[in-house]
Amino acid sequence: MKHSLRAAVIAAIAAAGSAAAQAPPSPFAEREQKALAEPFVGITTDGQPVPGLFPLAATGVSTAPVIDATRAWLDALTPAQRAAASFAVDDIEWRKWMNVHRYARQGVSFRDMDARQRELAFALLRAGLSARGFSTARDIMRLNARLGELATRPEEYGEDLYWLTVMGEPSAEQPWGWQLDGHHLIVNYFVLKDQVVMTPTFMGSEPVSATAGPHEGVIVLQAEQDQGLAFVNALDPARRAKAILDPVKTSNNNLAEGFKDNVVVPHQGLGAMEMSAEERARFMALIMLYVGTIGGEHAQVKMREVMAHLDETRFAWIGGTDADAVFYYRIHSPVILIEFDHQSPANIPTPPDQRKPTRAHIHTVMRTPNGNDYGKDLLRQHYEAHRDDPAHGHRQ
Repeated sequence: MKHSLRAAVIAAIAAAGSAAAQAPPSPFAEREQKALAEPFVGITTDGQPVPGLFPLAATGVSTAPVIDATRAWLDALTPAQRAAASFAVDDIEWRKWMNVHRYARQGVSFRDMDARQRELAFALLRAGLSARGFSTARDIMRLNARLGELATRPEEYGEDLYWLTVMGEPSAEQPWGWQLDGHHLIVNYFVLKDQVVMTPTFMGSEPVSATAGPHEGVIVLQAEQDQGLAFVNALDPARRAKAILDPVKTSNNNLAEGFKDNVVVPHQGLGAMEMSAEERARFMALIMLYVGTIGGEHAQVKMREVMAHLDETRFAWIGGTDADAVFYYRIHSPVILIEFDHQSPANIPTPPDQRKPTRAHIHTVMRTPNGNDYGKDLLRQHYEAHRDDPAHGHRQ
């Protein structure tokens, strides 16, 4: 559907009252405009992406489940909802995500779906994510509702304030994908035949656990925290010293969050090639904790890609290493960037003298450096392979 028609439909939806599901006016409009004005390059170590890292190649892993689930959700939408949720596969909408709550989002929110549509939307997420990945995503949504209770602003923080969009048409042959966008939870899922790229993915929460309310007992991101701490403490002392960039953490450290598609991240920390065999095994297990959020055998495909570049992978740490320490760590290779960060309070009222990083607020990010976030390098190659091919609609 043409963008002008979609815009008109969206305006009609807003006039009809769907604005209730929209977040407050975004204070990030200027930042968004500046970031999106930059041509996409991708995360690099020096501003120049390394070529040839992501070839078009069959994986042998079916994408049929996520195709079927996405089609089922789209078919359950009203014409107006479907128009609001549908974008071209190369639309800049991919890059319009933000982990804060006051951001103007596109698509159809869970708040604006009926019971059947929500059921199918969750089925879509289950098809793309692993069981653990889906469970974490759902618990982040539940904790966002808990945050609304703690901040006494349920209209701004809610379990259903998450938006879905679909880029392109679900297809076994043509490129397409979907995006989930909301506070502390963003998943970008690109598909080309049987290849999948599930980055950028952002998972975080404040609070990270619910000690009261309807979601009491829900807790997230503890394995990422505890396994990271266990890994740094299991390193040989000399290698641990090389991994630790700063033993004191005083601020937020994540580098690759919203509107940082082109951030330059230098090589820092301890190289995997310097680790012992046991340390490398622990390192791979830590990486798999994040890659394992991808559904089915697509996670194994990604891990093989990571292992092919393991000798070029580095681990960096900021903060303490005591049992109750707050910290940041980064895993950085040519084909994956992972960040874990204990953050300062942001949404829960906190005295100024207590606004320092805490275990109650966690951000994690998983990226594909060197130009393949959102599957952009795969899409570029697909376009080039079918240049001037009317059957593919890629005439240039």
